[in-house]
Amino acid sequence: MTSPPTAPLRATETAVQASDVTKVYGSGDAAVHALRGVSVGFARGAFTAIMGPSGSGKSTLMHCLAGLDTVSGGRVTLGDTEITGLDDRRLTLLRRERVGFVFQAFNLLPTLTAEQNILLPLKLAGRAPDPRWRDHVIETVGLRDRLGHRPSELSGGQQQRVACARALVSRPEVIFADEPTGNLDSRSGAEVLGFLRSSVRELGQTIIMVTHDPVAASYADRVVFLRDGLTVAELRDPTPETVLDRLKRLEG
Repeated sequence: MTSPPTAPLRATETAVQASDVTKVYGSGDAAVHALRGVSVGFARGAFTAIMGPSGSGKSTLMHCLAGLDTVSGGRVTLGDTEITGLDDRRLTLLRRERVGFVFQAFNLLPTLTAEQNILLPLKLAGRAPDPRWRDHVIETVGLRDRLGHRPSELSGGQQQRVACARALVSRPEVIFADEPTGNLDSRSGAEVLGFLRSSVRELGQTIIMVTHDPVAASYADRVVFLRDGLTVAELRDPTPETVLDRLKRLEG
């Protein structure tokens, strides 16, 4: 594999920071406190997983970090930009120019080829791809011989790798991945997780992933655990066994 166009970033700076973030749905007796004052930072150039029991607030936290949902209190900062309080237009621009997304559903356009799907965000933004970066992402995703194929001609794992490459091609500051292997079998899931990990190691990407799967979380550098809307623990250099053990203790 060729060396990346730029050296990977060191995981010493904070890419995204939540400061005393709260999120309340509804009001009065019907109010649901999804987040209860979460303060947590996510390192640049690192792969972080967010986990917790059902209803712990992990997906809500990711949506608030990504600017897909508003916070009820506290602050979210992307790089040096506080995104809480931005109007819809500026949030849309921020997500388009500085953030990438990978979801459980691949969200590929069926009439476009793999290459056209990968380059779609740049086309929508009116930006030309950096040829060297584009080639490196395509090489990293391992689908160069499938670029002319439409989604229906690709396996689930290949479709999700196309979605990952689409998120990477605009060189976002951070990629948010919400259960990216939820619709995949174990082999395809391993392909996608391996690609996400290599994008951090070799491309210097920052990834924040929500998952319920201890095996998926073991691909990350760090796991942050939530329970009842609060951060309660974290693990460095996780293994499936250490993640599962921590989850059992949280759910006990």
